[in-house]
Amino acid sequence: MPPILILGSGPAGAATAIGLHRLGHPVAVISEWRRFAAVEGVSQRVLDGLRHAGLNHAMACTAPPSQRRVNWNGSESAQNVEFILDRPLFDQGLRQDLHDAGIQVLEDRVLGVESDATGHHIRLESGQHLHTPFLVEARGRQAPLNQKAGKARRGPETLSLLSRWQGARGPVASAVQSLVDGWAWMARLADGRCYWQLTLDVASSALPPKEQLLDYCRERRQRSELSQAFFGGQPEQDLELHARSSTPILCLEACGENWIRVGDAAMAVDPLSGNGIFQSLSSALQAPAVINTLLRAPQRAELAKRFHQRRVEQLFLRFARVGRDFYAEERQWAEQPFWQARRAWPDTVPSHAPADFEALRIERAPVLRDGLVDEAEVVVSPDQPLGIWHLQGLELAPWLRRLRSEPQAQVLAALPEQQRRIFQGWLLSQGYRPR
Repeated sequence: MPPILILGSGPAGAATAIGLHRLGHPVAVISEWRRFAAVEGVSQRVLDGLRHAGLNHAMACTAPPSQRRVNWNGSESAQNVEFILDRPLFDQGLRQDLHDAGIQVLEDRVLGVESDATGHHIRLESGQHLHTPFLVEARGRQAPLNQKAGKARRGPETLSLLSRWQGARGPVASAVQSLVDGWAWMARLADGRCYWQLTLDVASSALPPKEQLLDYCRERRQRSELSQAFFGGQPEQDLELHARSSTPILCLEACGENWIRVGDAAMAVDPLSGNGIFQSLSSALQAPAVINTLLRAPQRAELAKRFHQRRVEQLFLRFARVGRDFYAEERQWAEQPFWQARRAWPDTVPSHAPADFEALRIERAPVLRDGLVDEAEVVVSPDQPLGIWHLQGLELAPWLRRLRSEPQAQVLAALPEQQRRIFQGWLLSQGYRPR
């Protein structure tokens, strides 16, 4: 086997594999097919992230953009555009991208992973036993929290019940609706496949036995005017149900000397944000440089691990706070257990801090340079606690330092016109007012 083995071929695993391949590392992927055919709603920035990661076949699997109806806090709107993603087609596209890149994919199920001083021993359902010096855990939420990574920060325990059935053909559409005890997301594909997902609080929901969940969800849909209008009240053929955890989870140690966790295996956010794939890609796009540093510049190992962990944590908290604010907008049932638990989690820190030029400071922090984790001076702001190194090639710290000790006109005159405009625009966005 190649010296780097990736468990999971979802967007995080595939992006990490292609990134490592570009850096010259031999890599192989082990993956099993998803056991339930789901759909997801994604934004334009997810498509941009897929393109940036070189996942072009996967990107091409999205349906044309459609408006998403939102019924929240007693009012309805249709302002957001959503791309509906057929997950089985998307997974096929990811495998095609890996194949085109020349990356080996083993179709198998991982039964167990044991680690020792020589590396990691993987036991597969086919009976194979593999060994790898470096392991990338990218199996999503189902990835076991083993080794030191067993510690995790969890949000309110959450369950999603996804119903799928065959309906009549119609235009692609999606909608989301708040309910007294949770919320529902619904989608319809052009070929008539219909999806309705109910998300509930585990602690406060009185759910029937497993064998009655299908009827329970059907009854909930029939009581919803929005669902009836969305699906047209037509017969539901080949109805199926899939239950899964959607609890937000942050792994408190996502990287070691010879292993790393990416995507949902490192941090899994509340599905309300609609940014699950974007979040997975965000952590995976930095992973190849982190792994490259651990293998080729081990003297920087602590710097690389710190870089990955801080980025994972900051992404998790940013998404969690955005979700918290959206939950807080629903005031009809603010005192109900579902809403009460989520409108105050994870903390009271604002999701976006106001611009404050006087609060800017210069620090040394980990950055990505030439495929490795390095250290450089960055500008830390209230809204960017990890710091900004450069904007379109312009390093910010030296010019901010000059601005604080030299006349503004003199500093700006020393910059080429295009970089001067970039710097001035950034200064204004940070609350700077020329004297």
